[in-house]
Amino acid sequence: MTDPHFPQPIVFDTCCNAALTCFAKNGFHGTSIREIASEAGLSVPGLYHHYPSKAALLEKLCEISMIELHTALVKARDAATTTLERFDNLVACLLEFHAEFGAVAFVTYSEIRSLKPGPREAHIEARRGVQQFITDAVVDGTAEGIFQAEEPRHVARAITHICLGVAQWFRPSGELSVDELVAVYTEICRDTARFVR
Repeated sequence: MTDPHFPQPIVFDTCCNAALTCFAKNGFHGTSIREIASEAGLSVPGLYHHYPSKAALLEKLCEISMIELHTALVKARDAATTTLERFDNLVACLLEFHAEFGAVAFVTYSEIRSLKPGPREAHIEARRGVQQFITDAVVDGTAEGIFQAEEPRHVARAITHICLGVAQWFRPSGELSVDELVAVYTEICRDTARFVR
């Protein structure tokens, strides 16, 4: 990958890393605070010294991951000089995120229902912001005649979900590298928007 959108791993503290491991394995409701503490090498009181609850750990995972993704999407968008390049950059960024950080991408999406009302609304709003990057690119591309999407906004949602789905199946040891995944799936996303070749 000549210009990765995530050149460095997303950094979580020890407690969040432990929570992520446990949530990915057993789900939020299937994980006890004692299991997270054990995974982190802490006592339960020691864990509570850093985070007041299991919910607070999930909130922090959601917060950090969305900040990292949004920052990368802004850079991807701003690096483009054409609408098609912007579309490709944004799609590649989403694909990379869901391939490179599949565990946190999967947990923060599948456990939205487990967030408390305030953090849940904040997280959903952050996800709407992510969606807007793709929507704007598809709408603009359609207006310019680059794409022939009859329903640009619905097409943009479909493209986003194609990228989100990568977190469910991609494995670094699988048949595709991240570079190859991006190449294949960017073409699929272009086709979904009915790219005019």
